Amino acid sequence: MGRFREQLAEQRWDDHRFYHHSVINQALHFFSAATFVLCYALVWNYPWLAALLAWGFAMTSRQAGHFFFEPKGYDHVNEATHRHKEEIKVGYNLVRKVVLMSLWALSPLPLLVDPSFFGIFADPHTTVLGFLENLGILWLVIGVGALLFRTVQLFFIRDVETGLVWATKIITDPFHDMKLYAKAPVQLLRSALAWRPATRG
Repeated sequence: MGRFREQLAEQRWDDHRFYHHSVINQALHFFSAATFVLCYALVWNYPWLAALLAWGFAMTSRQAGHFFFEPKGYDHVNEATHRHKEEIKVGYNLVRKVVLMSLWALSPLPLLVDPSFFGIFADPHTTVLGFLENLGILWLVIGVGALLFRTVQLFFIRDVETGLVWATKIITDPFHDMKLYAKAPVQLLRSALAWRPATRG
């Protein structure tokens, strides 16, 4: 159990030091984490709504932080190139995230073409709410599937423990990120207030 905790701490530290330099990214991760915690509470009674919030707000804000605000150049703090960091990334690096997010973004199209999703949904949608409910279930399946796929993949390319540690990290990240990046929104607000164009008197 001690080794498991050590690996979990190491994966979390690597994720933080390699991929969370930007205070904007940290603030977005705080918002994402808070939304995911809400989703954890909702998923037991409203799984479709939890999935819509998780993908529509939590995941998009989290990945926007990585894609648009995190520096991609040479990491002087850790003395590592972006390419090196991407190669050693345990979970979903940016390339794998593009594939996953593309799958998510395109997933509503088959549901629009066939409300039963080619026979998968026994209750095809006939209203907007019905569409959102079925879409939410579809997104929930994609999310759980992505977690299980990478976990099992890590079993083979690394080892079982690494896969289980990564899965544990992903599931518990919202609680950890809320604590770790709690000050980021305030820091971002202070930076925004400090930077104000000069006004003419």
